[in-house]
Amino acid sequence: GNVAIFATEKAQALGAKVVTASDSNGYIYDPNGIQLDVVKDIKLGHRGRIKEYAERVPGSEYHEGCKGVWTVPCDIALQAHEIDEESAKALVANGCTVVCEGANMPSTPEAIAVYQANNVLYGPAKAANAGGVAVSGLEMSQNSYRLSWTFEEVDGKLKSIMENIVANSLEAAKEYGHEGDLMLGANAAGFVKVANAMVAQGVL
Repeated sequence: GNVAIFATEKAQALGAKVVTASDSNGYIYDPNGIQLDVVKDIKLGHRGRIKEYAERVPGSEYHEGCKGVWTVPCDIALQAHEIDEESAKALVANGCTVVCEGANMPSTPEAIAVYQANNVLYGPAKAANAGGVAVSGLEMSQNSYRLSWTFEEVDGKLKSIMENIVANSLEAAKEYGHEGDLMLGANAAGFVKVANAMVAQGVL
């Protein structure tokens, strides 16, 4: 889907070799690295299904269902589909060291416990998925001020926003006695922000 397409694009721009991508029906695995132009033609060009990729790219595979994607060995997992305890354990066993959520709370509490028990760097949705909300805000700002920012300008603003979110999350985690815990920090920082807004509005 759209999350996979643009997460792939950004990861590749940063030098990663992306080996899987999925839509709501299943996932593709390409050990040579996903060919993004083919994915874009399928998904954006004619709104096809990701399984077409395996028909067009020799050496790639298509698998029905999305859960199996977490059994593929990887260093980093960028997720939009649910990860349960079993899937989290498979990721850890295959050497995954970073999990970043790209949807609203896709990891189960049991999966999160597995990340934390195995020192997996975990980017919780409350922080990581805030990027999508931030870009919507940037779009509204452009519309309000009749501006037209380049991709690079929007990407630079988003990077700054995300760096601030991580910094605030880590600061909150430290303040509440859980240094380094991004999940707790993101929850605490988010709660404090909402609480301060409520106070400012006279709700409390």
